[in-house]
Amino acid sequence: MARITGRTVLIVGASSGIGADVARLLAPGGNRIVLTARRAPELASVADEVRAAGSSCLALPADALDPRAAADVVAATVAQYGGVDVALLNAGQGPDMSMHEVTVADVARVTALNYDVVVNYLVPLIDRMSGQPDGGLIAHTNSLAGLMGIPRQGPYSAAKAAARTLIDTARVELAPRRIRFTSVHPGFVATARVDGDGLPKPFQVTQERAARHVVRALEREPAQAYFPWPTATLVRVLRTLPTPVSAAVLRRLAAR
Repeated sequence: MARITGRTVLIVGASSGIGADVARLLAPGGNRIVLTARRAPELASVADEVRAAGSSCLALPADALDPRAAADVVAATVAQYGGVDVALLNAGQGPDMSMHEVTVADVARVTALNYDVVVNYLVPLIDRMSGQPDGGLIAHTNSLAGLMGIPRQGPYSAAKAAARTLIDTARVELAPRRIRFTSVHPGFVATARVDGDGLPKPFQVTQERAARHVVRALEREPAQAYFPWPTATLVRVLRTLPTPVSAAVLRRLAAR
């Protein structure tokens, strides 16, 4: 059983993938779990599993791209349970996207899916948690791709880097209000959304294993969490190398 018990947990992007598995892992802890995503039937199915495992659950279908809808989800969570102890911002998408084929609309879409959705929830959550005596934890599922430009993932890397910088700033500014921030940086995760997209995925992990890493980060609240270690180590090494060397390595990896 997770060490997170008796808490109000909001999970954005909870109808499938890592978000749904995090909800399942937290369900035996007697928590109050709020699930939100666009797909109402899938969301309802996960909510049923959570309730059956021992937590109360509120399913709120909403489009994370809509700022008003995101603010309404936060408000509904507070109205139902009195506050938000933990929020996991898990929405996002990283399609295979070559820069010689990309359009302006493509970049705008990826930016919205990976940066705007964070902002849409981050702002109302900060407002709500600022009035809570114990503040709260806001965690974001970022990516190791947000630490450097990854071939065929350029717009995604850029959007994740922007989100990481925003979260880093909020962590410093809002510490006096007891609001904590954790950025979780997975490598490649085998979800249904990315299955068969043709992008090389060295050291890929299952979404179940990824969810366990995320729950561990929610429990321990590090500023940054990276996994799996082979990919995280590779990225750290590449960031220390001269640019021509790291670029050559990345080109070889992308060509596999």
